[in-house]
Amino acid sequence: MFKKMTIALASTALLFAGSAIAADNMKAPPGGDYAKVSDLVPLPEFIPGMGILYVQPATLPAGPFLAYDKAGKLVSTIYMLPNKDLADGKSFLDLSSASAPVDHVDVVHNAGHPGVDMPHLHVVLWHVSKEKAASLGGSK
Repeated sequence: MFKKMTIALASTALLFAGSAIAADNMKAPPGGDYAKVSDLVPLPEFIPGMGILYVQPATLPAGPFLAYDKAGKLVSTIYMLPNKDLADGKSFLDLSSASAPVDHVDVVHNAGHPGVDMPHLHVVLWHVSKEKAASLGGSK
């Protein structure tokens, strides 16, 4: 029960909290100190279901990660929240999000991967339709 409530609260809070990421980050590559995730860790440049990811290394593990399609259009903002931190009651406050409207949200468990190796939740704020997300291999 606690786990379900944590997931629901985390996704709801992320929808309404945080400062906006500059509008000039709507096309890849984003400005500032964002780095391509595939240049930081051994992951493919394009990750099916997510796209091409960029992150500010200082914000790891939570992010935000900005995800772009192969044409360079922003498709989602992704947060990677460690399960242990959530279970320990850690809050993730004032997380940035892209200034694009949110079409829908997915919360997906991940057992870990290069860059964020501990079990965590992907909280995905999709800036595109469910159909476009599905074309990336994302939400159905």
